[in-house]
Amino acid sequence: MSQVVLLIGGNLGDREMLIHAAVEQLGRKFRLVKTSSLYETAAWGGKSSGDYLNQAVVVETDWEPEKVLDFTQAVEIDLGRKRKEKWGDRTMDIDIIYFGNRVIKTARLAVPHPHLPDRKFVLMPLVEIMPDFVHPILRKTNQALLDACTDIGKVIKL
Repeated sequence: MSQVVLLIGGNLGDREMLIHAAVEQLGRKFRLVKTSSLYETAAWGGKSSGDYLNQAVVVETDWEPEKVLDFTQAVEIDLGRKRKEKWGDRTMDIDIIYFGNRVIKTARLAVPHPHLPDRKFVLMPLVEIMPDFVHPILRKTNQALLDACTDIGKVIKL
């Protein structure tokens, strides 16, 4: 069994309901281990028009990474995701942040998530639920990554 850390969120529609629906769907296929609080976050990347709600989720699975990716993308589509513009508005986004201690680089998937150290909106929920987890490439804890993060975007724990 692998422990997989996901970040889920969106900025369109009933954001809280959509996050709960995503967690419910994830729980049907994976063993839910832990969820963070909800966080309201400023849009990142400059192409979104509204604030996001985000939540970190830890699940356990015996699936391979690309199968997990396929399932999370199916959940996104089921919850109304339309892939129009990179870093644009969306009802649901599910990113694989960590896959145990594995380092994965394929055409479709990079884990640990390559932008993790630069995104306070990812690091804050991660630190809430797993502050001492060590990034398998950078060899720093999530707390140390957050302490060093220069992202000044608004992130509010709800």
